[in-house]
Amino acid sequence: MSISLFDRWRNNRTPPRTEPGQRIYAIGDIHGCFDLHAHLLEKIVAHANGAADRDHHLVYLGDYIDRGADSKRLIETLIAPPPKGFQAHYLMGNHESMMLQFIDGDNDASMWLNNGGRQTLCAYCGDEVSDPELIHRDLLANLPPAHEDFLRSLKISHSSGDYLFVHAGVRPGVALENQSEQDIIWIRGLFLKSNKDFGKFVIHGHSIEPEPQIRKNRIGIDTGAWRTGVLTCLVLDGVEKNFLST
Repeated sequence: MSISLFDRWRNNRTPPRTEPGQRIYAIGDIHGCFDLHAHLLEKIVAHANGAADRDHHLVYLGDYIDRGADSKRLIETLIAPPPKGFQAHYLMGNHESMMLQFIDGDNDASMWLNNGGRQTLCAYCGDEVSDPELIHRDLLANLPPAHEDFLRSLKISHSSGDYLFVHAGVRPGVALENQSEQDIIWIRGLFLKSNKDFGKFVIHGHSIEPEPQIRKNRIGIDTGAWRTGVLTCLVLDGVEKNFLST
């Protein structure tokens, strides 16, 4: 009878590892905090300079927009090429999903605006308007095509070795290949409380905690940057794990 990945990690016999030669910098929910992201990125670049032999990857876990004041400037930064020597992977968060649903007419304005979208609307359109039809019109008129293209290009997940990177989590008991997009970008309670083997070790954001949450089957790195001033990055290199933060 084979030993599951979860049992091996739990017993510290074979801890999860990245693909050989990869160093991954996973970045938690930024939520429009342009300055915090710039500060953290400086730390990441300096940290990476000490390992020139590694293949460096930035994995952003979603929720770039809303709540904070500088969503537009942040997206402008993210659509630019990453720092030299890095590959970047951008995941979909529930806030990007809500904004896209509003743009596509699949969501009323209140759901997005009441979940932090007002700050994003102001970043793109200036003074807030209250009429839902005007909000939709003004957003479409002021959202640069490159920004919309970026939002629509976001991936649902990213993998490296034994690690799976997602925004919110996965549904326990469901095979990874059968996970729904809704769960991956929205789930909380069932995932956070689970001690199950998910098939891979999950790295996620979405659920705010005062410090990174390290569990047997997952690590959560949303430290609530928009209200705490702490933006967190998890550094994974082989079996090693470290943290950088603002």
